[in-house]
Amino acid sequence: MIYLVEDDGNIREFVLYALTGQGFDAQGFEKPSQFFAALEKQIPELVLLDLMLPEEDGLSVLKRFRAAPATRHVPVIILSAKDTEFDKVLGLDSGADDYLPKPFGMLELFSRIRAVLRRSQQALPPREYRAGALLVRPAQRETLVGGEKIALTPKEFEILCLLLSHPGLVLSRGQIQDQVWGMEYLGETRTVDVHIRSLRQKLGSCGELIETVRGVGYRLATPR
Repeated sequence: MIYLVEDDGNIREFVLYALTGQGFDAQGFEKPSQFFAALEKQIPELVLLDLMLPEEDGLSVLKRFRAAPATRHVPVIILSAKDTEFDKVLGLDSGADDYLPKPFGMLELFSRIRAVLRRSQQALPPREYRAGALLVRPAQRETLVGGEKIALTPKEFEILCLLLSHPGLVLSRGQIQDQVWGMEYLGETRTVDVHIRSLRQKLGSCGELIETVRGVGYRLATPR
């Protein structure tokens, strides 16, 4: 699945039509809020992202996307009318995998997409995480304990994925806050404790896998 975030309806429909014609599954969004809502249901293989968007600019969207553990490794290609060297460097340094200025040819776009997907396939994160009776599928945003689905909030899910991706490693409250809420978040680290407490309760018997390291933070224990 490819997600396209583009507020220009003509460009959005044309690119989606071309992608589906090439055999890609694709879905378009006019606003960042629609895009982030869709991420709660399915994680795409690739994102095509415009920079000049309503609600918030594309670079802000990209930073939020990269900060979330579930989407950190999903490749992003920026499609933008901003075509200066500075804009390209800024986009790539902000976390984009490629930058294609508008107007662009569809054949070049298809070539860029295939190249980025090839690179991403070589370093894919696990399709799922397992720890004892706990099973988490990031792409489907599914959490199961003993085969039974558990409903988690977006932040709880991201915290869990972050801990699962660093088994045995102690993560401070500040690190968890920066990775899940973003470095711009000015709230207290106590928010992390509240989410961890709720996460443990929802995971039931698997909640004990999340260990508190007094005075530091939390880690995911290796099941015995």
